[in-house]
Amino acid sequence: MNEKLRKILQRKKEIRAKLNAQIEGTIELTDEEIKALQGELENLNEEEEAAVDEAEKEDQRKEAEDASRKNSVGELRIVNADTQRRNNNEEKAKRGKALKQKRAITVGTSEFVAPRHTGEGVNDTFNEVSTLVDLVRITPLSGGESYQRGYVKSYGEGGKADDSTRKYKTIEPEFGYAEINKTKITAYYEEPEEIKKLTDEDYHDKIVNGMTIAEKKKMAKTILVGDGTTGEFQGIFSNPSGKEFAIDKNTDLVMNKIDETTLDEIIYSYGGEEDTVADATLILNKKDLKAFATVRTADGKKAYKIESKGNVGTIDGVPYVINSACKALSDTSTAKDDYCMAYGSLQNYEVAVFSQLEVKQSEDYKFGEGQISHKGVVFAGGNVVANNGFIRVKKGDTTTSGTEEEDDVA
Repeated sequence: MNEKLRKILQRKKEIRAKLNAQIEGTIELTDEEIKALQGELENLNEEEEAAVDEAEKEDQRKEAEDASRKNSVGELRIVNADTQRRNNNEEKAKRGKALKQKRAITVGTSEFVAPRHTGEGVNDTFNEVSTLVDLVRITPLSGGESYQRGYVKSYGEGGKADDSTRKYKTIEPEFGYAEINKTKITAYYEEPEEIKKLTDEDYHDKIVNGMTIAEKKKMAKTILVGDGTTGEFQGIFSNPSGKEFAIDKNTDLVMNKIDETTLDEIIYSYGGEEDTVADATLILNKKDLKAFATVRTADGKKAYKIESKGNVGTIDGVPYVINSACKALSDTSTAKDDYCMAYGSLQNYEVAVFSQLEVKQSEDYKFGEGQISHKGVVFAGGNVVANNGFIRVKKGDTTTSGTEEEDDVA
C-alpha cells in the first residue's frame, strides 16, 4: 500500500471514529461539524478510488518494464495483446475484491464483506409468492378508506296471481354486502452503503425488488387466511362472527384423502343448482398437487393428467394455483377441520387498492452509520364479494403424506 492510500484510509478511520463517538454520546458535535466530517468522508472515498486506480496503473507499468527486461534476455515468451489485456483484467478483479474486503462495513464498524460470487449478478431463489395475488379482482380506489361491494344472495321465484286479489306474486331478490377496509402492509430493510458502492449493482436491485416481493407475499397469503381484524384482509378461509360474510360455512366439504373421485366431488359441489362454473380455479398446497399426481386407477394408470407451469397449471383441464397458506389434506400433521383447498372463480375475491405500492430509499436516516434505509408500504383490503363465491375443503380424519412448497418446478 502506497503512502497516499495509507493516509486516506487512516483519515477515514479517524472520521468514522468521531461520528461513532457522537452517536454513542461520548462526544458532542454540532450539526455543522457533522456535515463537514460527512462531506470530507465522501471526498476521501473519491480520493481513495483515484489512489487505487493510480496504484494499479503503477503496478501495470512496473510489470511491463519487468516483462520488457525479461524479453531482452530471452527469459519471457511474447504474449499477444489480447492475452495481456485479459491478464490485466483478471488482476484488476483480484485487486478490486481485496479492496472490498478491506473496506467492508457494518453499523459503526468496518466489517461488511462483499459477496464472493464469480459471475455477474445475484442468483435468485425459488418463487416465494403465489400468483393468486395477481389473479383475483383488483380495484384501484386511490385515497379511499373503505369500500362496500354488494352481491346477490338469491332471486325470488315467480308464480301465478292470487285468485282472490289478483295481485301478482311478490318476488324480492336478497342482497348481501362485503366490507373491504383499508389495511396497511409494510416492509423495512437496511443495507450497508458498501453494498451499493462496492458490489455488483444487481445485489442492490435485488434488495429493492425484495420490498415488492415481501408485500405481495403477505397479500397472497392473507387472501386465504386473513381474519378480518385490524391489519388483515377477510380471508377465504375465515369464519367471522358478528358480521356478514359471503361464504356459508355449512357448504364446506369435509374430505379425508385425495383419490380418483376428489376433483369431481369438488367441482360438482360448487355453484348453484342449475349449472356448473366454467372459470373456477382450485387453490391448493403443493403437497396436495403431488397427491393428485400420485393417484392411480385400478389398472395402475394415473388418475389425473397434470400440466404444471410453475405456480399454476391444470388438473384434467381444471386450473389450479399453488398457495402455501393452504394446509395440505395429504399431510398427516394437518389437524381435523383445518382448511386445505378452495375452489371458485378468482374474480369472486376482490382486493381494493387504496394506494399503490410505494418503495422509498433514504440515505439520511442513518447517514452517520453508513446505512441505506428502504421502506415499502401499500394500503389495500380484501374480501369475498360473491355469495358462496368459493367452496372450501377442510380436513376430515385420515390423510396421506407429501411435500409442501410454494412453487412447482415445471
